[in-house]
This record gives sequence, C-alpha cells and structure tokens, in this order.
Amino acid sequence: MNKKISQSFIAFSAVASLLLTACGTDTKKENAETSGFVAFDKANFDTTVKPGDDFYQYANGGWLKKGEIPASESRWGSFDMLNDNIKKNLHILLDEAAANKNAKPGSIEQKVGDFFAVAMDSVKLNADGVKPLEAELAKIDAIKTSADLVAEIAHLHKTGSGSFFAAFVNQDAKKSDELIVQIYQAGLGLPDRDYYTKTDAESKAIQEAYLAHVKSTLVLAGQDEKSAAADAMAIMKLETELAKASKTRVEQRDPEANYHKMTIEELVKLTPSFDWKAYFSANGFPAITELVVSQPEFLKAVDKQIKSTPMPVLKAYAKWNLLNSYADYLSDDFVIQNFDFYGKTLTGAKEMKPRWKRALRETDAAIGEALGQLYVAKHFSANAKKRINELVDNLMSAYKERLSQLEWMSPETRSKALEKLAAIDRKLSFPDTWRDYTKLEIKRESYVQNVMNAQAFLFERNINKLGKPVDRTEWLMSPQTVNAYYDPSKNEIVFPCGIMQFPFFDENADDAFNYGGIGAVIGHEITHGFDDEGSQYDAKGNLNNWFTVEDKAKFKERTSGIVKQFNNYVAIDTMHVNGALTQGENIADLGGVSISFAALQKALAGKEKEKIDGFTPEQRFFLNYAQVWRGLYRDEALKRQLQTNPHSPGKFRTLGPLSNFQPFYDAFGVKEGDKMYVADKDRVKIW
Repeated sequence: MNKKISQSFIAFSAVASLLLTACGTDTKKENAETSGFVAFDKANFDTTVKPGDDFYQYANGGWLKKGEIPASESRWGSFDMLNDNIKKNLHILLDEAAANKNAKPGSIEQKVGDFFAVAMDSVKLNADGVKPLEAELAKIDAIKTSADLVAEIAHLHKTGSGSFFAAFVNQDAKKSDELIVQIYQAGLGLPDRDYYTKTDAESKAIQEAYLAHVKSTLVLAGQDEKSAAADAMAIMKLETELAKASKTRVEQRDPEANYHKMTIEELVKLTPSFDWKAYFSANGFPAITELVVSQPEFLKAVDKQIKSTPMPVLKAYAKWNLLNSYADYLSDDFVIQNFDFYGKTLTGAKEMKPRWKRALRETDAAIGEALGQLYVAKHFSANAKKRINELVDNLMSAYKERLSQLEWMSPETRSKALEKLAAIDRKLSFPDTWRDYTKLEIKRESYVQNVMNAQAFLFERNINKLGKPVDRTEWLMSPQTVNAYYDPSKNEIVFPCGIMQFPFFDENADDAFNYGGIGAVIGHEITHGFDDEGSQYDAKGNLNNWFTVEDKAKFKERTSGIVKQFNNYVAIDTMHVNGALTQGENIADLGGVSISFAALQKALAGKEKEKIDGFTPEQRFFLNYAQVWRGLYRDEALKRQLQTNPHSPGKFRTLGPLSNFQPFYDAFGVKEGDKMYVADKDRVKIW
C-alpha cells in the first residue's frame, strides 16, 4: 500500500485507536443550535422507522438519504466533516506560513511554510518529473552483490520505503520500562495479504489492476513497456510469496503469538541469507544483543526469497518500493497514476483531493507537532480541556464502580483490574513538551528531499531511543487529529484536541449530549485496556496475564459472544463484518456506551430530568451516540474496510452495542418483537 510519510514502528504497535481519525469552538455545527443546548435537526431522522427496529436509521436516515460523498472522498461522516473543517483552519495557517519568506531559519514557521510551499509548487514538480528520484534509482541499478542489496534495503527503510520487513524500536511488551528492536512483517504493495491470496473474480480484477499499475509506474520512471511488464509480473510473484507467509490481521491481534525474543545470533541462524549486522550497522542502530521478531516464519520466507530470487528481480522490487512510496511527491503523471489505483480502484474515490489538501496531509505527517503548535496557538480552548478532564474523572469513577460490581469476576482478578484502571495515564489536547525538529532540514528546493529528510529524521529519532528510558510524554498523534487512542504498553489514553469539538463535544451542550459523544469515546479508549488484546497487559503495561484461569475462561466466553454477534451482520452484498478482526473495537464500543451512560447518571443525580428539544437526557445520549457514527461509504471503500480494518462500519457500531444495553431499551421502549430486541440472557455483557 502507498505508505505516505509514516512511522512504521508506530503502524505495527498495539495501539488501539477510535478509527484507521478542544482546541477551538469555531467548528461549524450542522445541527440547529439554541442557547444552553444543542438541538437535533429532526430532518436528519427517519421517523418512519421505529427506534427499536433500526436505531441507526431512525437517528440518521434523513441525513443518509440527502447526504452525498464528496467526489474526492471514499466515505463521508461525522469524523470526516469535523476533519474537513479542521483542514480549512490549517489551510489558513499554512498559507500564512508559506507566504512568510522571512521566517527565522530553523523555526517551526519556516519549516512548516517551506514544506507546504514546495508541495504546492505544481509547476516545479511537473517540470522535474522523475528527476528528484534519479539518483536513488541509479543507486538501485548499481546493485551487484548481496551486500549492496542489504545496504539498499537499509537505506530504503530509513527513507520510508518498506521492503520485505520493518525494523524499529518499541517498548518491550514484557518489560515495558525498556525499549527493544522489533522486526515486523511488511513489504506488500496491496493493502493486505488476502488481496494476493483470494481467487474470486473481484479479487482477481484488483490483482490485474495492481499489476497494470506497477507496470505503468515503472514506465513513467523510464523503463520500456516490455521490461516494465516483465518486472511487474516478477514483483507480483515475489509479493505474493511474501503475502502467503504473512500472518492474517486476525492472527496479528494475538500479542503473545507475535512476541518472539531472540538474540542476534538466533536471528542470523533463522535467516542465514541476510546480513543483519550489516543492515543494523548501515542504519546506525546502537549495539544490539537481543530483539523481538514478531513473525519468525515470515522472516524465514523473506530469507528464502532473497536467496532464490534473481538479483534483477530484487532490484526491480526495490525500485518499485521506492517509486510507490514517493509517487505522490513527483509530477502529476505519477500522482494521477497512483490515484487511479489506490484511490479509484481500491476506495472508489471519483476525483483527487485538491492539491492543498494533499500538501496539508503530507505536512501533517512529516512535521505534525510543528504544525500543531501553530494550530493550538490559535484554536485552543482551555475551558474545553478543563471540561474534558472532568469527564474523564467521571468516567474513571463510573468504571471503578462497574468493575467493583462485576458478578462474573473473582476478587483476585478484580483487584488487578482496579489496579490497572487506577494506573491509566491520560493525555489531553496536546503535548506538554513539543517535539524538537532542530535536526530536520526543510527547504523550498525539493519536495522529495523534504520528505526523505523527514522520514530519515523520524527513523533516526526512533532508533536513537534504544538504551534510553521510555519517554512517557511522547504523543503518537498530532494535536489536530480527529481521533484518540489507547496504548497498552504505556497504559494511557490520549485525546488530541482535534476530537474535542462538535459533534463529540460542545462547551454549551447539556451533559447528555456530551456523554453520548466524547464520553462514549473516552469510555471506548479506557475499555481498550480491557478488550481481548489490552486485557493481556497489566497495570505497568507488561504483556502479563492477570486473570485467574477461571476468570479468563469466563472472559473468553463473553467475548466470543460479541464475535458471533458481529459475524452475523451483513454489510454489503454477501460480505459480513469480521467479528474476530473487529472484536477489540466492538468490545470497546460496548464498554464506552455502558460506562459513559453510568457516568451520565452520576452527573444527573439529584437533578430534575427535564426534556430538552422533546427528548429525555437518556434519549439525547443515545441520539448523539448514533449520530457520531453516521457515515456514507463507497462500495469499494466499505469492502476494503471489511477486509482490513479492525473497526466495524458505523451502522454496526451503533446497532451492536445498543442491542446489548438495557438502558437503551428503557429509553426508547424497545420490546420483544422489535428487530433490535435481544433476550436478556442472550445479550453480550462484558465490562
């Protein structure tokens, strides 16, 4: 998959986010607003549907009917609309920074402005064509020996191109106060192994389209049609072998099964055809005595391919990885070719995003905290942060009460669960200490060079952590991101200020509205510490079972219920939700709703429950929860999500948790015979 600027060591971590995604109160509100509360626009409802039959349709049917996906998007919903509004604010900041050619050299204003300015210079990019990569392509052409190949793979990894595997420094899952090198499977140009291994007509069509895309990109880079076609076939064959050896996304959800600590000597014995010491040396890794290999069998397959594949094919694969990673930073012919496959074919997007949005995306990916400083300075609301902090306090209190009363949990396990809950750290809005970009050089000369510099900066920053204490102040998302996450190794929840805005949170809204929005999000992230993956980590962030044998069996029995429930949901055509792949997020959604509703009841205690806008507080809670998850998908994007994304589509993130939750039944009079009704004995109840 076209990786863009990314920190591969983050991509393969166990971090669980809200999506696969407050600072200000200037976000445009779609719903009508009155003083003291947010009024729901009833034109967005579909009152021809009973709430108990399909609450997602009841709360969102009007919006779904009149809504349109912008031509440049593959999906459109509450997250996307908020994100689009934030982008408009960021665009203003970026234009101002780019226009300031007198910014102090080395300042964040200079780096942000220069990065964005050269990314916007279409005239220069089109004049240069593939020229910015010619030196890199020549290096690949010059490869003659296995030592040359190892050196080039190391270089590609450092500059952001994934070949064969990913190597990075991360917390040791079983010694969370230490950092260790980790090796993870990688190297595929399609989104997932299954895209290579499936043989149905639709999968074969995508495989053919990918083959044509690889060939066309190689031709744009200067190859003749015949050699490009031959290389594309060879690359596809090599990647298919890697795909067959790759673990499925469900298999990757098992942290124990993806933890194999070994010495360098053991790694060399496992993969004798690859010179690991030369690789680590070339990329400046400190001395390594042991590391974690996540998928040993995959590395054995990599070793076999490196040994058996002719050097010209390995060089073609390296060239393709380089071009695939940097196509979007070249001339329009490369960008259009890249979009035609990764945009149109894989997601169904009808047209490319405007250049400013693409340039903004890459600026955010390269120097997100630098851009974040400019954003926070203009759009941060201290009062929003204060209220969110109070919400977290209330959610933690409600969670503590719930854990204390779980009937299926023994006192021994309960004490460990409460210990873990009490140890959860929180990060709200933006980092206390901003990332230092002093060593990152950004100029107005070359888009490609700026991206390579940014990738190398991120790579070196990562490997230089080895041997140092774990930095528990680090953020893995920029402040302007519309998302949130839980990190099991740090046992922390993180909420960028981007998500602390309407419709998730509104400073003027009543508690019911906010608890149904940001409250459920907070509860969702807390619950990730207790889902099928997060529950395997203890209070200190170590991969360490803290359940009794009996309680673990009870837990698995309950989580198997949510797997079965979501397996039964048909999302499109004959494609079902993958209950095993999505179980962590589904558990978190159920926990988020349950805990946030309990916290709302605590907030409403002693107060008269008046109707607002015609709805009780409980009804408003569930209505905002449902409207947060509304969204439209293109067929291609929805099918891709079902295959690769651990999050269920928004419709089922609404119907699934609520059909298991008695207070929803009470709020809307759901009764036996309604389509969402599930007998109490059959409802999934976990946390």
